[in-house]
Amino acid sequence: MLPLARTLARAGAREGLLVHMVRYRSRGWNGAAAQLSADAGWAAEEVVRRYGDVPVCLAGHGMGGRAALRAAGHPAVGSVLAMAPWLPDGTAGDEPEPVTQLAGRQVLIVHGTNDERSDPELSYRLAERARKANRHTCRFEVHSDGHALRQHHGEVLALAADFVLGALFTRTYSRPVADALAAPPPLGLRMPLAAGFGRSLRP
Repeated sequence: MLPLARTLARAGAREGLLVHMVRYRSRGWNGAAAQLSADAGWAAEEVVRRYGDVPVCLAGHGMGGRAALRAAGHPAVGSVLAMAPWLPDGTAGDEPEPVTQLAGRQVLIVHGTNDERSDPELSYRLAERARKANRHTCRFEVHSDGHALRQHHGEVLALAADFVLGALFTRTYSRPVADALAAPPPLGLRMPLAAGFGRSLRP
């Protein structure tokens, strides 16, 4: 997450964007305790305590992506960025991931199609359910990329910055993001991330 944090801090410097990284208290989701989600919720509350009534975007990768999505119900959170989110497949009798907390939020999910650690089809199914509760949900697929999203790292960071700055400030989303948010499923939930995304965008 450090490259993402640095990218966001640089891109949003003019608007006064502050980026904080959360150190989770434990490893793993820890069942019903969902400790990572609790930590993400604490982080949103800490932002309010420190800075007052400011818009908050939760961002996470892997299990952190699941935590960000789950903690989106905090009243200060207006947007969520989930990168290659790790989601349960239901084989252990897990309850489906909730989506009602995403209502009214701007939501972007990014997933590599060759991810062998976090099944991209599971994030699609979650996005499909979330879109029914919240039309401001979109999902981008990074073709041939894996869990770490390294193959198209520059494009992924540019997409993340475009979304976060558009969600938090008055910047207009790039055409691909705006199209993904406006397109009905499945198109808006299987939007391909084009090679070179961000090269022609504003700084």
